[in-house]
Amino acid sequence: MTLKLVIFDCDGVMFDSKFANKTYYNYLLQHFGHPVMDDQELGYVHIHNVNESVRHIFRHYPEQNLEDVSRFREETGYAPFLKYMKMEGDLIEFLDICRPHFQLAVSTNRTNTMEPILAIFNLKDYFVKVMTAENAKRPKPAPDALLEILEHCACSVDEAIYIGDSIIDREHSERCGMRLIAFRNKKLAAEYHVDSFMEILQLPPFQKALPR
Repeated sequence: MTLKLVIFDCDGVMFDSKFANKTYYNYLLQHFGHPVMDDQELGYVHIHNVNESVRHIFRHYPEQNLEDVSRFREETGYAPFLKYMKMEGDLIEFLDICRPHFQLAVSTNRTNTMEPILAIFNLKDYFVKVMTAENAKRPKPAPDALLEILEHCACSVDEAIYIGDSIIDREHSERCGMRLIAFRNKKLAAEYHVDSFMEILQLPPFQKALPR
């Protein structure tokens, strides 16, 4: 089947956001008097949704009321940390090439921070559907977000492809039988591996679908 739909993960794909996430979660920990994350915890929060991440980094502090953390997190917001996010240099060029030929969508484990990110970086108009851990029935790695995108775009799973960078993304796509492009992670099991967006245009599904 011809490719008709391209779906993007956010963190580690569209954006290098590891430093932003590191700064954000360490800020939460330090506010409540706890040490900063270790490397394992940083890796965890980078691929999981915010609720799972907060539970994980505070797991050693049973005396800590997580409702207090949630209230503080809501009061603080993520906006002060957006300045630490770095958009991939060739993302806009790739989107401009793809938009006339494919429907574009996002499936991320971010929650209410995704819409502000798209607005701040002028990306909102590129995507016909944006699914997050907040509006999906179940967050990644459950397939719900991808299935809702497929339904919205009236596409079969064989007409779509997902771009991700983590084992969560592999499980996410695998659970609905969707092909995966691994972004800058050659160790990840995937149908294709790339180190930049423009490389994606040379992959067989794109070569077949794009005009020559």
